[in-house]
This record gives sequence, structure tokens and C-alpha cells, in this order.
Amino acid sequence: MSAPPLRRRGSGAVVALVLLALLLCAGAWLLWPSRPVAVQPASPTTRLDDAATIERGRYLALLGNCMGCHTARGGAAFAGGRGIATPFGTAYSSNLTPDSTGLKDWSADDFWRALHHGQSRDGRLLNPAFPYTNTTYVTRPDSDALFAFFSSLAPVQATAPPNDLGRYLDSQAALKAWRTLYFRPGEAMAPVADNGAAVNELQRGAYLVNGLAHCSACHVPRNALGGSSDMLSLAGGLMAAQGWYAPSLLDPADGGVQEREVADIVALFQTGRSGGHIVTGPMAEVVQHSTQHWEIGDLQAMAVYLKALPATRSRVLPKTEARSDTALARGGKLYEQQCAQCHGAQGQGIRGSDGAWAYPALAGNSTVLQGVPANLVQAVLYGGFGPSTAGHPRPFGMPPFVLDLSGEDVADLLTYVRSAWGHDAPPVSALDVQQLRSAAAR
Repeated sequence: MSAPPLRRRGSGAVVALVLLALLLCAGAWLLWPSRPVAVQPASPTTRLDDAATIERGRYLALLGNCMGCHTARGGAAFAGGRGIATPFGTAYSSNLTPDSTGLKDWSADDFWRALHHGQSRDGRLLNPAFPYTNTTYVTRPDSDALFAFFSSLAPVQATAPPNDLGRYLDSQAALKAWRTLYFRPGEAMAPVADNGAAVNELQRGAYLVNGLAHCSACHVPRNALGGSSDMLSLAGGLMAAQGWYAPSLLDPADGGVQEREVADIVALFQTGRSGGHIVTGPMAEVVQHSTQHWEIGDLQAMAVYLKALPATRSRVLPKTEARSDTALARGGKLYEQQCAQCHGAQGQGIRGSDGAWAYPALAGNSTVLQGVPANLVQAVLYGGFGPSTAGHPRPFGMPPFVLDLSGEDVADLLTYVRSAWGHDAPPVSALDVQQLRSAAAR
């Protein structure tokens, strides 16, 4: 026997009231201002004016490439104001110098709160364009040393522009929701200093890769909200706002180094080239401004850790679509006209007088064969330039063709390269080129 209509209406009203109450509570929680998280005060023995501590902080800033994001083009070092492109708009970096527009009124405890909890000194939640999902693993002593270094800089008056992320996406409520899904303060990893034993190298490498070096900030696969179920994942992903692809460091067929020698991995981070590999794009900036300046023990530790990552060959290329004979013919002609002089008629590359690759081989090149053609498109459109390093101060570069080749030209050229010399990678369409070109132009 069914319940009387009045009783059913009464039950439905109760459910509706409960849902309304839950929604109101959730709304109140989202809109309620965040208060600064209480942190353990710095040790009373910590000397922020100690020369050794400041020098240690300077080196840690190199490890984290802090200047790369916190220096605007043509601006003073660490004075902030650089626009960081995100899929949702542009976030601007803050001033790290001890000016009133920067860290003048901050304490070491405030700075630790920002690194470990992603909160400003007043409790304001920070935008995850600042990689606190990684810096949460930095130890307190290293945080204090970083703060000592920034406090020793000459103050620079520089106020960063407001973020251009939209009214709602830049709100504290949106950041609170994002953090609920994707952020938990982590346990600081022990930064083992003695790299003599293999286990210590692995621990030190893990500390560097997951913490200050924040490798997963680029190499994590992100969803539509810019998050991931594992924010330390190194499984690779498209850097949608820049139009580049950060390859998987778990897959040796993509960007993983598990099958390479440690010395070769170290050379790549130290000089920007190793064997047939040359870094370009965002990674060239990392080598230019950060990794070439690392101590050899830290380079070795990072290489050992990356080499020890479990190899995952789960990325399967989509079934190759039929390639247009016209596209292949046009692409082959374009390759002969524009590329063969440097990369060889058979994609074999050209070596310099030192025996190293001046222009890398394209035949069998893992970048050529990646399922996502983003890096190829960016290199053809905007040029490919390796970093200038102490070990390779004058690298050869590839000129941009953005003014010479149409989107269809680039698509046909890359379709040819990805099918020549035994390759069987998916073709590239003019739409692919247009989408990636639009991302890079933001």
C-alpha cells in the first residue's frame, strides 16, 4: 500500500530542507575568510643574518629556479611581476625582495606558512600557479635559509599586477574548493646531504625532484580543473596554456631516462644536450637558469632518482590514421626545401666539430614520435633553441617558420616526418597546428 500523498510531500520537504541546509553550510564555509594556519615558530638558534645560511639560501633558490618565475622580463631579479600563463588566465608572481611591496613585513614563520601550507601571512590562500603542492615538502631549515637569502637582497619597490583569472576563478572560495580536492600539506622530506651511498642519493633525488625543483608542476597530467589525483605524478601532460608537452618521465619511449646512463642524464641537465637529445622550450629555461648551476652531487642524485622511477609503458599511440598521399608529397617537398640541409636527407642529423650533435637526428627521435605533436609544432613555428651553458655556451638553433609556413604546410611537413624513415606516428592536422599555435600566442 502506498503512503498517503501528504506523508510523501512531508518526506520530500524534509529532504529538500536538509539539502538546502547543506548547501548553505557549504556556501558559508567557502565564503568564510581563511585564517593563518598556526605554525611551529623558528628555532631560537636560527640566525637569518648568518653568511653561511644566506649562501645556502642562494643555492636553494637556484635549485628551485625561483628567479625564473619571480623576475619579469627586463625587471629586477626576484622583484616579481612576471605573468604565469594558466588555462584560466594569467597569474602574476610576487615580489620576494625585502621591500614593503614584498617580504619586508614577513617573518620566517610567515614564509614557511606560504611554502608548506600555501597561505600568505594574512591567511589568504595562494594561487597554485605558485607550486606549493611541491614546496610543502621542503624542510623548515631550507625554508628558513631561503627566507634569509631573500631578506638579504636589496629591496625593490614593485607591485605585481592583479591576476587576470576572472572574478570567480581568482576568488578565495574557488581556491578553497581547489585545495579541498587537490592539496594536503605534506611531510617534509629529509634532504640527505651525504650522497655517498646509493640510498642517500635516492632520498636526496626524491627531495629535489618532488620538492624545490617541482618537476611535477609541468610533468603532471592535469584535468579540466588544473588538478590531479596525484600532484607528484610525473606521467606527463600537455601544458595547455603554453602549447608545449611535458613528456612522461615514467615512460622510456616518451621522456623517461630509465634506460640511459646516469652520466648522460647529468650531462643533459648540466649542458642542455646529451647524445641525440637537446632540450628546448620551457625545459631549456630550466637548464639555463637552474640545473646547470647545481652542485654535481645534486645533479647525480636527481639523475639516480629519475633513472630509478618505475618504467610504465602504458601510453599507447592511437591507431595511425590513413595519411593523404598529397599531404605526404607536399610534406616531403617541404622537408627537402626547409629541413634536409641541417637534419639530413634521411633525418640522420649533423654532428659538430666536437663530435656531438649540432642538429639532432630526426630518424628514431622520441620527440618526433610522441603521441602529442605539440613540441614539434612549437619548434617548427617558433624555432628550437637550446640553452647557453658553461658546458655548451654557443648552441646551434633552429629558426622559426611561423611567417614562412601556413598551418597546412606545418601539418603536412610533420605528417611526413612522423611517417618517414620507418616511423609510424599519427599524422598532424592543420587543426592541431592552429590549436597549439593559439595556445602559444596567449
